[in-house]
Amino acid sequence: MKTPTIQFYHLRSTSRERAVPKLMEKALATGSRVVVMANSDATLKTLSEALWTNDPASFLPHGSAREALAAEHPIILTLADENPNGADILCVLDGVSPASLTSYAKVLDVFDGSNEEDVLRARERWSAYKTAGHKLQYVKQQQGGGWKVEAEA
Repeated sequence: MKTPTIQFYHLRSTSRERAVPKLMEKALATGSRVVVMANSDATLKTLSEALWTNDPASFLPHGSAREALAAEHPIILTLADENPNGADILCVLDGVSPASLTSYAKVLDVFDGSNEEDVLRARERWSAYKTAGHKLQYVKQQQGGGWKVEAEA
């Protein structure tokens, strides 16, 4: 049973549609597979489009858990708490809190720092994960879009 490191990505200057593809590029570059979980089809559709168009010179291969060959995709977009491609990274959007994290080595919790409700819910998730004994990192977006680990617990 794994206990993943949970990294909270605080977006400050970049939209989710620009930041998440960059995080996916990094994950794929390390040979990881990813499940991206959100709470609406609209979010997944927007993210899918962003993964297609993020960099005109490249494509981030992804698919839906509903597809017959879901296990073959390095990135799966889903609304359900599932891991059909054997991913080692889970990226959660919209404040989603999956029931189980034990199949992942890392969780990326991406939230909008300009939305006070998103920030409040991220703090609540941080507290719950800390109580559950998870290793946590708070990763804050810097001027120009880079990332810096600001806190660990």
